[in-house]
Formats: sequence, C-alpha cells, structure tokens
Amino acid sequence: MILAGDIGGTHARLAVFDVTQGRLQLVTSSTFPSQQFAGLDDIVVQFVKAVGIQPTQACFGIAGPVTNGRVEASNLPWIVEAAKLAQELKISAVELINDLEATGWGIGALSSSDAVPLNNVVSKEPGNQAVIAAGTGLGEGGLYWDGARHHVFASEGGHCDFAPLDDLQLDLVEYLRKRYGHVSYERVLSGPGLVNVFDFLRDTGKGTPPDWLIAEMAEHDAAAAISRSGLAGKCSMCEQALEIFAAIFGAEAGNLALKLKATGGVFLAGGIAPKILPKLTTPTFMDAFLNKGRLRRLMEIIPVHVIMNDQLALLGAARCALFEASA
Repeated sequence: MILAGDIGGTHARLAVFDVTQGRLQLVTSSTFPSQQFAGLDDIVVQFVKAVGIQPTQACFGIAGPVTNGRVEASNLPWIVEAAKLAQELKISAVELINDLEATGWGIGALSSSDAVPLNNVVSKEPGNQAVIAAGTGLGEGGLYWDGARHHVFASEGGHCDFAPLDDLQLDLVEYLRKRYGHVSYERVLSGPGLVNVFDFLRDTGKGTPPDWLIAEMAEHDAAAAISRSGLAGKCSMCEQALEIFAAIFGAEAGNLALKLKATGGVFLAGGIAPKILPKLTTPTFMDAFLNKGRLRRLMEIIPVHVIMNDQLALLGAARCALFEASA
C-alpha cells in the first residue's frame, strides 16, 4: 500500500494506492484545507486513522524546495520533515519531492482524456518536457530525455524575475515592485497574482470595478470571482486582467520551453489553467508563447497541452514511491 500526497497552499490531497503486478490502483482519497492545519503531520495522521489502512511506502509532493528530506512550504507556515513523517507512519522511509516533480512523474501516465492541446503539434520524437503550474503559487519543473526514458527534476523557476513584454506590463512591474520589492513570475501567475493584476488596473485608473464584483470578491475567492467575470464578459476590468494573465502565462511557458529545449512538450498543470481554458484557447496565450524572435521556428514544433486531471500529482507521487522502492 502506497500513501501519496499532493500538498499545495490551498488543498492537501492524500490517497492510498494498491500495487498489483506493478500497476497502481486507487483505493481511497481525501482532500483537506491546508490552511486549517498546523502541519502535514496532523493531516496524515487524521487520514490514515480515518481510512484504517497502514501504508508500507509514502511519497508527498509539496509546493516548496526540498533539501535533504526537509521542506519549508512556499505558501504555508509549515516545515515538513521526511524522518518525522516516517516515524508518525511507522514506516522505514518517506519520500518528499517538489509538487511539480510529482506532476512530472504523473505525465508518463497521462491518457488522451487527461489533457487538452493548445496547438496542433504532435511531437515527432522523444525529447525533454516542461511542466508549469499556476495555482496558489507558480510551480515549474522538467523531464529530461536520456535516449531511453524521462527523468523528472524540480525547479523553483516561478520565483525568477518577471520580464515585461510591453509598456503596460512595464507599468505593472513598477506597481508590484513598490508593493513587494522583488517581482517574480509568481507575483503575477497565480491566484494571488491575478488579484495583483486586477489591483494594478484599479489603482492606476485603468478601470473601476462594479459594486457587485467588489462584494463577490469580498465574500468568495477573489481570483475565482475575477476569472469567472472575465470569462463571462461581465466586467471589462476582469477581461483585461485575464488578457494580461494569459499573455504572461504564454510568455513564461515559452521561456521555460526554451531553457529546457522542451521539444517533447510543455504541460500546463495546476488549478488555474483548466478553469480559464476558454481564455487559453484564444490567440493570446500561444502568440506570447511563440514570440521568441529568431527561435520562433523551434517554438512552433513544441506541443502544448493543458492538464485536466487534477489527480495527476497524486498519481505521480505514488509512481515515484513505486519507482524508488524498486530502484
């Protein structure tokens, strides 16, 4: 029995997988609100007690840099230690990996129904792959091709300096610099990032939000309210915020593809991409992705997909545990 976890700033998803003849079968799963717990230990103990299953292996994908079996979560006040989790679970070892690393492990198990293409490109031969995930934060990762198989690796590229594409985005950088000092891509390409873009438009006089939207943002998730209103065409400010978001998302996905030479494909993961799919299928995203000057021809042969399966990181964490056990 493998205990797998996909741990983000908003949700902590846990699942138990059975292994039959080398194949993973989901036994049970649960989702917990991350912010309501003092640490991952509390969630794991509660889940294992509730399901009544003793795992023999465990792997958790966590949003944050993992070093020597320890991670300080990027968007949670948590410090997670593999040794402590192993002690709680009464097993010999626990694997801690970055959440995008877990998603990368899951890509090998993708089915055709798990992803939606954003271009009409089919990879002609295996190559490196890239994963970029916008959610509570911005995660990035990769899979390099050694000629026989892909190897997953983590990255903290979402915290790299944000590079504006036009005068409007230059104004956005200046606005965010005064608020945060360092302006990373995560400050724009995340749930809080979309709210940052909206605040920029409001505070610089580029629009006035209607009262009903202000009330909805106060009562519910502000980023979700902005994206819903923008997609429905109910608020011009929300539409503009989504336009800016999609352009920057496309540009950074293209940056990652270039850095990894990801001819095997770019995969958009995380909670936001599936929710704004109608916007990502407009020219805005792909135009920014392709706009890499002399390297445009390289960009044109890279497949780009949106991952629709929100359980992929869970499956990936389980696959990692299975692989590590057999290595």
